[in-house]
Amino acid sequence: MKTVVITGPTGAIGTALMGNFIEKGIHVYAVVRKDSSRLERIPESPLITPVLLGLDELQGLKNQISVSCDVFYHFAWAGTIGDGRNDVYLQNQNVKYTLDAVRAAAELGCKRFVGAGSQAEYGRTEGLLSPDTPAFPENGYGMAKLCAGHMSRLLCEQLGIEHVWGRILSVYGPRDGAKTMIMSAIDSFLRDRCPRFTKGEQLWDYLYSKDAAQAMYLLGEKGVNGKVYCLGSGHARPLAEYITILRNSIDSALKMELGAVPYSPKQVMYLCADIKTLREDTGFEPEYSFEQGIKETIAWYREEMGK
Repeated sequence: MKTVVITGPTGAIGTALMGNFIEKGIHVYAVVRKDSSRLERIPESPLITPVLLGLDELQGLKNQISVSCDVFYHFAWAGTIGDGRNDVYLQNQNVKYTLDAVRAAAELGCKRFVGAGSQAEYGRTEGLLSPDTPAFPENGYGMAKLCAGHMSRLLCEQLGIEHVWGRILSVYGPRDGAKTMIMSAIDSFLRDRCPRFTKGEQLWDYLYSKDAAQAMYLLGEKGVNGKVYCLGSGHARPLAEYITILRNSIDSALKMELGAVPYSPKQVMYLCADIKTLREDTGFEPEYSFEQGIKETIAWYREEMGK
C-alpha cells in the first residue's frame, strides 16, 4: 500500500489507523463531513489529505482525488448508538452508502475494499465468535452491517475488486465514544464520582485501538479476498477485572459500586473473538495489554478534560 482512502476516520480506530499509516509512510485521503465536529481530529501531516464529503456525496469522490489509490477503508456509518440502531430507514441508507463506497473505490482504481463489520451481526451469541459462527442479528444496526458485508462483497466481485470484511468486537482507546462503558467510567472516576456497574461477571474481549488499527492495516495488506475476520484480542476477562484495573490506574482509593445495576434481560455473558484465521492469514498479534492501553486512554482523556 502506498495510498489509501478512509471514510469515517475520526473515531477511535480511524484516528489510530491514520497514525499507523503516517508511521509507515502511506498517504491517506481522509473522507469526513465538512460540518463534522471532529475535523480537528484529522492529523496535520503531509501524508494526510482531508476530503470534505458526506456519505451521501461519495459519488463525487473521484472529482476530489486525482490519483489512483490502493485500498479503500470504509468505517463511516450513521446511527451507531441509541435509537438510531433500530432506525430501519437510516440503517438501510447505510447499506446503500457502503455500496456507494465500493463504487467510489472502483473509480479510484483501488485493488481492495476493507469494510468495518460488527459483533452485532451475530446477535446474542455465547462463546467464541469466529467467521463461521452463524449470524442472527437482533437489531437494525447488526442487520444492516450483515447485509452491507454481503452486498458489498457481491458488488466488489462484479467490479473486480478484492473484498475483506472485519467484524469488530469491543474496541477502546482515545477518541472512543463518550457513552461507552470504558469512557463513561473514566469520566466518572476522574471527576471523583462513584460509577455504578453490574456485578461484572461477564467475560469480555477488549482490544486497544492501536491494535485494532494494526489489524486493519494487515487486512488491507494481507487479508484474503472474500474472507470475513473477527477483530479482538482473542482473550476474555471478567468485566469487573477490567473496571478494577481502570479504577486502580487512576486511584485505587476511588469508590465504585459493582452489582448496583441489574443485568439486562438479554445480557450476553461471554464475548470473545476467535482470531485464529486473522493470525494465520496476516500474522496479527495484539501488542498492548489492557493495563497498557487503558493508561494511554486515561492520559488522553485527562488532556481532553484540560482543554
